[in-house]
Amino acid sequence: MSLVSALATAAGLLVALSPAASAADTTTDLGVDHSAYRPGDLALGNGKVFVSSGDQLVVADTDGDLLGEVGGLTEASGLAMSQDGARLYAALVGPQQVVEIDTATLEITRSIDLPSYPCPTHLARSGEWLWVGYGCDSNWNGGVVGLDLTVTPPQPIVVASGIFGAPLLAANGGTLVVGQVGTSTGRLFVYDVSGTPSLRGEIDGFTHDLDRLDDLAVTPDGSNFFSVASAERRTDLWDANSLERIRSYTGESAAEGSPSSVAISPDGAYVVVGEADGADLVMYDAVTGATIHALDNLAVAGGTGRLTFSGTDVFAVKTTSSRRLHLWRVEDITFPASALRLTPPSGGVVNQPLTLTGRLELPGGAAAGAKPLTVTRHLPDGTTEMLADVTTAPDGTFTITDTPASGGAYTYAVLWDGDDDFRWSTASAKVTVKKTSSLTVTGPSEWPVGAALTLSGVLLPTPPPSGWGYALTVKRTITNANGTVTTTLPGVPARKNGTYSFSDRPAETGHYTYTVEWAGNAGYTPAKADHEVEVKESIE
Repeated sequence: MSLVSALATAAGLLVALSPAASAADTTTDLGVDHSAYRPGDLALGNGKVFVSSGDQLVVADTDGDLLGEVGGLTEASGLAMSQDGARLYAALVGPQQVVEIDTATLEITRSIDLPSYPCPTHLARSGEWLWVGYGCDSNWNGGVVGLDLTVTPPQPIVVASGIFGAPLLAANGGTLVVGQVGTSTGRLFVYDVSGTPSLRGEIDGFTHDLDRLDDLAVTPDGSNFFSVASAERRTDLWDANSLERIRSYTGESAAEGSPSSVAISPDGAYVVVGEADGADLVMYDAVTGATIHALDNLAVAGGTGRLTFSGTDVFAVKTTSSRRLHLWRVEDITFPASALRLTPPSGGVVNQPLTLTGRLELPGGAAAGAKPLTVTRHLPDGTTEMLADVTTAPDGTFTITDTPASGGAYTYAVLWDGDDDFRWSTASAKVTVKKTSSLTVTGPSEWPVGAALTLSGVLLPTPPPSGWGYALTVKRTITNANGTVTTTLPGVPARKNGTYSFSDRPAETGHYTYTVEWAGNAGYTPAKADHEVEVKESIE
């Protein structure tokens, strides 16, 4: 079956068999720094996730919760899982060993010594064969050996030698791809391992711009494979038989990031790439190359390392700038995307209701119907509170109403947990909530024309104690037989205790309205006050 027809069939089955969606993505601090010798590798089997880190393997469940560790190892590097998930294999660089681990008990069941093959680093598994990429840095002593795991003890079968450093490996469906990574420009060697290993051919890195190979993945049927050339900001899909490049996924600028890792879904319908196109994780349709999801991890900033699928989820290792390892569970990534939109008001006032509006959107414009949404409120003091859940209207629209009790920046987040057909989504919006300010202005109600008039008042909140306070705007409106005229008078600063005063000399009779305004600031609302004075020829 061709790649396109095989993937199209697999994609059709996926839709029919999709299980119910689950909660939002999770990120778990694994409690370790990644190995000073090699970054953490990732493998999944028997309901557990394994991450290599120097002298141990960190173990978590498929919810991302830590279960424990496999300790007592030395320079643990590459991992590979048996097809049934019962046995995990780990390469130990310094001891020149591969150890087999029972994934149920987390006990080491056997060790395979490789004294003639220094620095075993990368592993790949196909059928009953384990492929080992060995070789120490800065040497042309690298290569690949195969181990038949049905034999006790397995005897290494040389597949390749004379490679600079330990090569990357990926295997599936009778195809083994070997990537030379120790030199500035990589090189790919493609082997048929359906029987006795035989070289199909090589892909020259200079001709095809394979600078800094970082990862490889072979499709389930072995007919195609992916390579990641991070220096070229490109992920390539290759034909494993003709060795022709089928498609490239290429970022247009440095801002779009350097791809670091790649994985293929078990049915071959989807491919995910870490650090591509400006996102932490991008999922593509394997048939068309179209982008399905571009996702960022907002919990942990850092590079996205090894990737693996688990049903409809993807697990990724995140490495922070301080070398701390985190496990990122990207849930239901194979589901079609939903989208939440949340629109905040321009601002809010303490102890006054504010309203946010939003909409849940489904692919193709389908009506969302009544869906429950979870709402959280992040307060200015850094704490988080749950608000009452809301339900979308039949057209997907919804409203959130809240009455904040203090001033500051509030962030409202809304989450839809997804369903049997669509991936979960979330949205957030920030609202600046201000305290209420007040302003008074007092003075006489009558005043003789031509006499100096003084008005005064108080602005609350009281301006800060250092120097003069906030500037006030003063306007005078005169209404008489000549009509109505408004004039802006010189501005007035409030004193440091909040009081202020200003003077005027009315030049004509009439009804005078003095308006004092404060524009407000980041923490307080604007304020305004009026005072009316009848100006007469004389008053008793």
